[in-house]
Amino acid sequence: MTATAAAGVPLLGQLTSGASPAAAAARAPQLVWNPSPSGVGLKAFEGIEADRGNQHPDRDYVVIEDGDHYRFNIWKDDRDTTGDGDRQRTESKGMMQGGTKLKMKDGETWTLSYEMYMPSSLHGTSKFTHIFQTKTPVDNGGPYLTLDLGRSGSKETLRARAYANSGSPDIASTDLSPLRNKWITIEWNLTVGSSGKATFTARNGTGSGAPVAVQGSMSNVKMPDQGDYQRPKWGIYRSVESASSDILDTYLLFRNYKAYRGT
Repeated sequence: MTATAAAGVPLLGQLTSGASPAAAAARAPQLVWNPSPSGVGLKAFEGIEADRGNQHPDRDYVVIEDGDHYRFNIWKDDRDTTGDGDRQRTESKGMMQGGTKLKMKDGETWTLSYEMYMPSSLHGTSKFTHIFQTKTPVDNGGPYLTLDLGRSGSKETLRARAYANSGSPDIASTDLSPLRNKWITIEWNLTVGSSGKATFTARNGTGSGAPVAVQGSMSNVKMPDQGDYQRPKWGIYRSVESASSDILDTYLLFRNYKAYRGT
């Protein structure tokens, strides 16, 4: 797992100073989700949101490659059924374990980690491009947290954002270009609630020894369960009102999803 102790979040499984091994184990976050693409396939998720208008029934939007990762495809002429034709979406929603939804509730602490591969054809954009977001199913509220690919002039960025807070501030931001065309590691440490907390870490590579590309933490993050639950979503959800040169046929790869729930 990523080394977030410097940001005030203990490493998973790390013993609390002075605590007995048994007591520390009782308090350690528990691994509750680690789906095998070849084993459970798309049943790892509550569902897939892609081509909801059934415009391209011949296209495969989310597929399993090489038995070990998920590929999320999107085409420049895709359009979602929301937004009056100004956006497109290929996303998974939620986490399923043994046919049961895993729900992130107010007051709970969660760690979500995964490995991700972004090709050169997946660009930062001047309008929104979310490659991760959390929402509440009960009212489709949010997004609350997002991981965005942004653009300002020629500069492209990877931005973890407290999207529902005033001004949608960055929790952490870094240059996108060094993170492309390789597997990188993403980790979110979350405390759910109307005044929650989020720590974000991106590693430029995989494994605990991979260098940290960016890390940041923020308190008073708005991510309430709305009496329901916070639900993570992965994939590509973007506006097509950015420059046409940035809206290309592309894809995004994910593997080694893990979710830990605090106790």
